[in-house]
Amino acid sequence: MVQLDGSHHDWFEGRRDKAVLMVMVDDATNRTGARFSEEETTRASYEVFDVWVRKNGLPGSLYVDRDSIYRCERVATVAEQIAGQEPRTQFGRAMEQLGVEVIMAHSPQAKGRVERRNGLLQDRLVKELRLEGISDLATANEFLDKTFLPALNKQFTLAARSSVDAHRQGSWNLREVLSWEESRVVGKDWTVAWEGRWFQIDAEHEELSLAGRKVTVRQLRCGTVQLLYDGVKLRWKELPARPLRVAAPPRRMGRIKLVKPGRDHPWRRDGVGPGKEFWRSEKARGATVKRARRQAVAASGKPSLRSGSPTAATA
Repeated sequence: MVQLDGSHHDWFEGRRDKAVLMVMVDDATNRTGARFSEEETTRASYEVFDVWVRKNGLPGSLYVDRDSIYRCERVATVAEQIAGQEPRTQFGRAMEQLGVEVIMAHSPQAKGRVERRNGLLQDRLVKELRLEGISDLATANEFLDKTFLPALNKQFTLAARSSVDAHRQGSWNLREVLSWEESRVVGKDWTVAWEGRWFQIDAEHEELSLAGRKVTVRQLRCGTVQLLYDGVKLRWKELPARPLRVAAPPRRMGRIKLVKPGRDHPWRRDGVGPGKEFWRSEKARGATVKRARRQAVAASGKPSLRSGSPTAATA
């Protein structure tokens, strides 16, 4: 297990702006690694972890505080809930890929070893930087790697109870693992939008049928961008601007030619499909019936049901 923490201090005593020293301490031997950064960020954690792994190997676990670099505050997505996964930060995702367990402390006292080492560094390292006249991060990191840390580890490193080093040795592509990854959906025009940039996937991947599927956008620490689908790197090119959305032409129905049925057509017989002639005859028949009713009412001398006139006089 290795403890990791960021120490905020005026390391250069006003010769430049304040910086943070990312410190890693082996919990078994007190072996120390450190690297200066402008701020305590995911990139700063990546950098110090990269240097540690290249020198010592991959640790089994990291003991860290509950900073947002290591602990994800958002609610798990539906896909994560279905998969039974907790929401992860980019650092947590990278450690999971490397098989390194991330353990979070609940108080500064819980990771006392790295906290005490921070106090020692804030005393000795500040004086060493002043004597060397160092006032920039690049020179300070070079001084740490070549001079200060070798002397510090020679003086304070302890022998572990077991002679077996639990650090794992192997070949890991830390350049690609210690990165930033996000999922994006491929558009129908085979473009991917990310951070205000647009990437056009090459036509050689046509057999993958990527339209509507999710791909992974990976940004390396050097700024290089990679597109991946199921772990396979895709070929693409960046577009200078957002691609134009070509609207689909409206669908036009062909002109329907109406055919007038003949006189002997079933539609005209027996009123099954009444045409103009049928309605004319029905209208004439109705007018005849109404006229006959009015004449009958007038002959009887009684008022119509809809009329309010009095009854005609009778002898």
